[in-house]
Amino acid sequence: MPAPAGRARRVLAATTVAVMGTLAVGMAVAAPSSADAGPTLGQLAAAQGRYFGSATDNPTLDNAPYTAVLGSEFNQITVGNTQKWMYTEPNRGQFDYTQADKIVAFAQAHDQIVRGHTLVWHNQLPGWIDTVPAGELLGVMRDHVANVAGHYQGEVVHWDVVNEAFEEDGTRRQSVFQQKIGDSYIAEAFKAARAADPDAKLYYNDYNIEGIGAKSDAVYNLVKSFKQQGIPIDGVGLQAHLILGQVPSTLRQNIQRFADLGVDVAITELDIRMRTPRDATKDAQQAADYRTVTNACLAVARCVGITVWDFSDGYSWIPSVFPGEGAALIYDENFAKKPSYWAVHEALGGTTTTTTTTTTGNTGSGCTATYRVTGQWHGGYQAEVTVRNTGATATSGWTVRWTFAQGQTVRSLWNGVLTADGQEMTVRNAPYNGRITVDGTTAFGFIGAHTGTNDTPTVTCATA
Repeated sequence: MPAPAGRARRVLAATTVAVMGTLAVGMAVAAPSSADAGPTLGQLAAAQGRYFGSATDNPTLDNAPYTAVLGSEFNQITVGNTQKWMYTEPNRGQFDYTQADKIVAFAQAHDQIVRGHTLVWHNQLPGWIDTVPAGELLGVMRDHVANVAGHYQGEVVHWDVVNEAFEEDGTRRQSVFQQKIGDSYIAEAFKAARAADPDAKLYYNDYNIEGIGAKSDAVYNLVKSFKQQGIPIDGVGLQAHLILGQVPSTLRQNIQRFADLGVDVAITELDIRMRTPRDATKDAQQAADYRTVTNACLAVARCVGITVWDFSDGYSWIPSVFPGEGAALIYDENFAKKPSYWAVHEALGGTTTTTTTTTTGNTGSGCTATYRVTGQWHGGYQAEVTVRNTGATATSGWTVRWTFAQGQTVRSLWNGVLTADGQEMTVRNAPYNGRITVDGTTAFGFIGAHTGTNDTPTVTCATA
């Protein structure tokens, strides 16, 4: 890396941290220029002395709608893959930072701080690692950490130094490092990282340690031991790959107990998956879960920030690993903000207005439709329409219609099929919710934009 470029990046990273500190002591949060947007999640988090960021990967940097959100909404970025060993040292002693440098450069161009991920992990290793003799692997590991952390010295505020070193029962994972080096490899990795970059905060990072249990107890004991021995460790990363409705009840308590050891805590890879398809009930639960996680972090002074593991459902890792599950993030596939986004926004101090204004559609047509605005904020809103079967037999399908009077638009709709003709909206049932039993109900919802008072329209309903 040329020295001038490195110096420029170091100054930028320091400036970003300084700005976050200034916001924390009372600087006003500037709103973005978009007419229908309030403060971003990054701005709101900075006002709380924290960051709210996203992981990203190299292929998505060519997607203009994606990068428009990535570069404006967040004040932190994690390099999702290309700082891992298989990319940075594909051949022994030969280092390649081409791809990771592109992500770091993107973050710097958008005044975003960078979390480094990850220096030592049992996964995504180049094949040659397995051939290194046991007596040489410690030196190889130290050299790798020194080279990678040294390359990004001053450009990365946190390093996930060691990732996922424990099994669910709290025993050591039998990785190549554990088997050939032994228990000491974690401490040695942290020492090497500190020597390579004295200013970066050094983290241990793992999944399923969000609540108190055997695995988080093992990490707690590791951190406690390191602090007692003077081994450099500055933070614990809770990955938080969570399941809908299953946020650990001990999350806040767990964050606090790590903080009480004298280390920072970060929510490093947050997503909350559901069985797909989405519906209004699942979205509401997901929003509540995201709010719970955000509030738990805000409640502990040493919880320094939250990173979602990418921000759009279209780029989530979940569907490829958990078939039939997904919709785990705060933006949908079309980069529309989901209810979970607004839950985080509000938890971080953003303002929304909740209303229960409703209109109920016609009777005598086999169904009624009730239109309800469930949340409203500057330039945007969320609405839900409940369809009730008032006929004598089960429906095989339904259609709801209304006309907007004030220039409202629908940006993202779920549990129905939308046809828009100017201001006239027609929503038909999705393939899976056309049948409604007698006196039963179903519902669809949407996120929309408005420029006026957003009065609720009169709706009509008909059954097939």
